[in-house]
Amino acid sequence: MVRVFTFASGKGGTGKTTVTVNLGTSLAQFGKNTIIMDADIGMANLGLAIGLEDVPITLHEVLAGKANINDAIYEGPAGVKVVPSGISLQGFQQANPERLRDVLNEMVDRCDYLLIDAPAGISRDGVIPLAVADDVVLVVNPELSSIVDALKTKILTEVVGGHVLGVIINRAGVEKPELVSQKMEKVLGVKVIGTIPEDPNIRRAASFKIPVVIKYPGSGSSVAIKKIAASLAGITYDEKSVETKDKFIERFAKVLFRGKK
Repeated sequence: MVRVFTFASGKGGTGKTTVTVNLGTSLAQFGKNTIIMDADIGMANLGLAIGLEDVPITLHEVLAGKANINDAIYEGPAGVKVVPSGISLQGFQQANPERLRDVLNEMVDRCDYLLIDAPAGISRDGVIPLAVADDVVLVVNPELSSIVDALKTKILTEVVGGHVLGVIINRAGVEKPELVSQKMEKVLGVKVIGTIPEDPNIRRAASFKIPVVIKYPGSGSSVAIKKIAASLAGITYDEKSVETKDKFIERFAKVLFRGKK
C-alpha cells in the first residue's frame, strides 16, 4: 500500500518543489519505489526542475480525460518516477482538478511512496492534495511571512480532514537550528521533522536540472535531505558510511567532468 505525502507551503518561493524532488530522489536511492507528482496544475515547475518540461503527456491531459495516468509517468533521476504537470495555459484550462482523487486511486498499488508537490497558497486546486494525503508536510522558510502563511495552510488542512505530520525548515541561516525549531514548533503547533541549510549548491544543481542529492551528494543540503527521507521511510541513515561514499562520488564526478560547464 502506497503512503502519500503532500508537500505544501503557504506562499511561493519556499523551495517546496526542490525539496519534493530531492526527497523523492533520495527515497529512490534508498531502494524505495517512489513517484513524485506535480499537482500545481496552474503554475507547474517540477518538470522544469529535472528536464521534463517538453514531455508529450502530462497530468494536464490526464485530468482533462485525454490520457491515462500510465502515459504521464516518466523515469527520473536515480529511478524515481515523475508525473509532471504541463506548462501551457490551454492545458491548465482543460484540466479538471476534481479528477485528481480518481487518479490517485489508480496509483495506490504502483509505488511505495507518492510525493505530491501541492500548489502554494490557499486555492480550490490546492485543497484536494491536502485532503487526500496520508500526511501533509509544510515547507517553511525561517521568516515571519512564510511562517504565518504556513499556519493558514495548516488550519486549512485540518478543516478539510487532512493531517499535518510536521514542518521542514528550508534555507535555514546561521541562527542556531534548535532555537529556530523551537520557535517554529511553538507557532505552528507541529514538530519540525528536518532543517535544510542555505546552500549555494542547490542553485548550482538546479542550473543543470539535476537534484542536489545527485549532483552534490556530500553538500550540507543533500545530507539534511537524505536524513529527512530516511525518517519518512522509517529507516536508519548511516551518515558516516554514506558520507564516505558521497565524497568519493563527488570527487569522481569532478574528475570525470573536469573542464565541462
